[in-house]
Parts: sequence; structure tokens; C-alpha cells
Amino acid sequence: MKEYILHLETATKVCSVALSKNGEICALKELEEDGYSHGENLNLFIQSVCNDLQIKLQNLSAVSVASGPGSYTGLRIGAATAKSLCYSLDIPLIAIDALTSLKELAREQHTEMNLCAVIDARRMEVYNAFYDKEGKQIKEISADVIDENSYEEYTPFVCFGDGAEKLKEVWTKKNCTIDAAIRSSAKGQVAIAYRKFLDEDFEDVAYWEPFYLKDFVAGKKKK
Repeated sequence: MKEYILHLETATKVCSVALSKNGEICALKELEEDGYSHGENLNLFIQSVCNDLQIKLQNLSAVSVASGPGSYTGLRIGAATAKSLCYSLDIPLIAIDALTSLKELAREQHTEMNLCAVIDARRMEVYNAFYDKEGKQIKEISADVIDENSYEEYTPFVCFGDGAEKLKEVWTKKNCTIDAAIRSSAKGQVAIAYRKFLDEDFEDVAYWEPFYLKDFVAGKKKK
């Protein structure tokens, strides 16, 4: 039986949509822009990956979506889109935290060190979590202000995600590797989502909300 799962990643500036069949990625469409283009592109990308496989939305078995932490606006758009699809198609909703999804991507390239997934939370603050080389989470998700002494107990480690680039200047003497090329992508959800689908680990579509971690703070309008 063909189980098609649609994957939506909107926690960062990357707007990413993947389509998988029985746990294997089949199509991917993504774009990273400073202006957070999720509202304009998400539905277009969904249609694009479905067209790539020549399937209709009615063929989907489930939808997975980034649950957070990350951009308030991005998460809200991803959640609204995923819930709308699940309601209308009467299919399950699968939530996957954005840092674990990032970790899945990093494990493909870095196998011998602890993994530090970071998502930019503005200024010198990042959303982060740590995983050991087997992929087991060893530090809970939190929002931390970073200095030169942060996370010394986890060294050596690899730091990745869109919050990694700004840490290079702060961690010049730390025993860690910065791999800022690893960015959020819906393909990081594929294996996790399929396992959750088989285990029937689903969310309540009516009541589920993203894990924002921090309260939304609106910026002042520029004159």
C-alpha cells in the first residue's frame, strides 16, 4: 500500500515542502528568503510536489508539520495550512519539533560528535537542543542567550541550523564545529513522520497548536 505523507517546514526563513512515499522522500520544493515568503509560497510548493508525483491531495495519508520552536509567523502559517488540509481530507496530523528535524539532517553528515541544533531567536539568543552521536536528546529544548562559555559541558560538538552562523565569532576558542550549511528542511521530517504514522502517533487537529516557546512580540512600525 502506498502511504503518501506531506511534510511542511516553516519554523525559519526556509519555506520547505516535501512529499514522501512509505518513508522515502520523493519530491522537495524549498526556498529561503529574508522576507519570510511562507504565506505566498507554501500552497504553491504543496501543489508543485504533488504535481511532481502526479498525485492529488486526496491521495495523501497524513500531513506532518514543524511544531516549533521558531518564527511565530512561520509556525502559525504552517499550522493553519496543515490543519486545514487534515480537516478537509480527514487525515491525521503529525507534529515534529523543528530542532529534531534539523538533527536528522545533521546525523547524515556528522556521526562522531554531539549535535547542537540551533534556530535563530534574534540578537545573541537561539532556540536549541543537544543530541548525542546516536541521536538521543541530551538537553531539552530551550531559548538561551549565548556567550563564549555556553554549552562547554557538551564539547566537542557540531553546531548547525540558521542560528549557527552568528556563533562563529563568539565561539572562536570552543572545541566545536560550526556547520551553518545545514538549514531547516522538510526532508528532515520524513523518517520521523513515517515512524509516527505507523505508530498512529497523531495530534488532535481541533486543539493542537505550535510550540512557540517564546511569546510573540510585534515590532514597531517604521515611520
